[in-house]
Amino acid sequence: MFVGDKKVLAMVMAGGKGTRLYPLTKERAKPAVPFGGKYRIIDFVLTNLVNSGINSIYVLTQFKAQSLMEHLRDGWRFGSLLKDQFVTIVPAQMRTGEEWYQGTADAIYQNLNLIKRFKPDIVAIFGADHIYRMNIRQMVDFHVKNSADVTVSALPMPLSEASEFGIIQVDNALRVKGFQEKPKEPSPMPEDKSKALISMGNYLFNADFLVDILEKDAQEETDHDFGKTILPAIYEDSRVFAYDFMKNDIPNVEEKEKGYWRDVGTIKAYWEANMDLKKIDATFNLYNGAWPIRTASYGAPPAKFCYDKQGTRGSVVNSVVSEGCIIRGAKVQDSVLGRNVHIHSDSSVINSIIMDGVEIGEGCRINMAIIDKEVNIPDGTDIGYDFNSDREKYFMDEESSIVVIPKEE
Repeated sequence: MFVGDKKVLAMVMAGGKGTRLYPLTKERAKPAVPFGGKYRIIDFVLTNLVNSGINSIYVLTQFKAQSLMEHLRDGWRFGSLLKDQFVTIVPAQMRTGEEWYQGTADAIYQNLNLIKRFKPDIVAIFGADHIYRMNIRQMVDFHVKNSADVTVSALPMPLSEASEFGIIQVDNALRVKGFQEKPKEPSPMPEDKSKALISMGNYLFNADFLVDILEKDAQEETDHDFGKTILPAIYEDSRVFAYDFMKNDIPNVEEKEKGYWRDVGTIKAYWEANMDLKKIDATFNLYNGAWPIRTASYGAPPAKFCYDKQGTRGSVVNSVVSEGCIIRGAKVQDSVLGRNVHIHSDSSVINSIIMDGVEIGEGCRINMAIIDKEVNIPDGTDIGYDFNSDREKYFMDEESSIVVIPKEE
C-alpha cells in the first residue's frame, strides 16, 4: 500500500509464546490474548497500520496460532476487489530448513519470497505484543526525510526505568550511534539527560537493503535477531535512525496518553493495563473516535443490568462492560467484562478481568482474578479472599497474587 509515493508492506510478528502470561497463553499465542473486554492484543498493531493507510499486511504466526487465525478471519478480512489490501496469515512453513523461526530476522528471512513478490519500497516490521496508538505514516515520513536505510521506533523513558530494555544511543539528529542491551547505566538522550531511548521493537527497512542484510545474516552463525545482532552490526556503516514516539501526533489524544506503550507480557502488567481502562480519566482512551480500535464483531445484544427474582438490583461501578453481558442482581466494581458474561444473583466481582462467555453463579465473591473464556464458576465460589486456599485450588501469579482461571478443556 502506498504511503505518500512509497509502497509499504507490513510484516507483523505474531508468533510469540507469551510464557510469562501463562496460563492465559496455555492454548493461544500471546497476540491472541483478549484485552480491554472486546479486543485481542494484536488488534492494536493492526489498527495502527490500517488507520495509517497501510493495508498490505502479512501476519507471521508460529506457536498455538488457531485462536489467532480464527480472530483474524472473523475481524480482519478486506474485500477481494483490491489486491493490495489484505491481512494474510502466514504460518511458519520451514521454507529454509526443518526448524521453527530462530529469531525475528530469521522469521522475515524465511518469508523473503513474499517481499520479493510484492516489490515494496519499504517494509514495516512490527510486533504484535504491545498496547499503544501510533500513526505509522509519520514514522514513514521521518524515514524518507532522513534517507534512512532503517528506522527504529523508540520511546524516551526515565533512566531509573530504562535498564530493563534495549537502549538506543543517538546523536542530536537521532541517528543511531550505538546499542545497549539492558545496561545497568543506560546512556541518556542528547537533549534530555534524565531519559534514555528504549527500542519499541518496530522497524522500517528499505526493502532492497533488508533483503541484502538478511541473506548475508542467514549465512552466518548469529542469533538472527534484529535487536540482538542485525542492528548492532550495521549501524556504523548504514543510515540507521531512531523515531521518537513521543513526537507522534494523533487527533484527540490528550497529553497524558502521549508516549503510552505497554508491554503486557506478565500477569501483573496485563492486569494493570486492563484496570487502567476502567477509570474515567484512563491514560489510554478507548473512545477516541479519530483513531477507532478495530476488532471482530459478533453481533451480541446490548448489555443488561437487571433485578433478580427477589428484587435485588444489579449494579455496575467504575467498570468496562462489553455487549451481551447480563448482570442480574449482582455487583460489578472496578472490573473489565468481555462479551456475553452472565453474573447471577447475590454475587460480586471486584478488581477482576472476566473474559467472553463466563458464567458466574449465585452467591459468588470474585476479587483480584482473571477468568478466561467460557469458564463456569459454581454457586457460592469465593476467589481472592483467602490466599492460602486460592493457592491450593487455582493458579496464582506469585508476583501479584492474582488468581488466574484458565479456559476449561
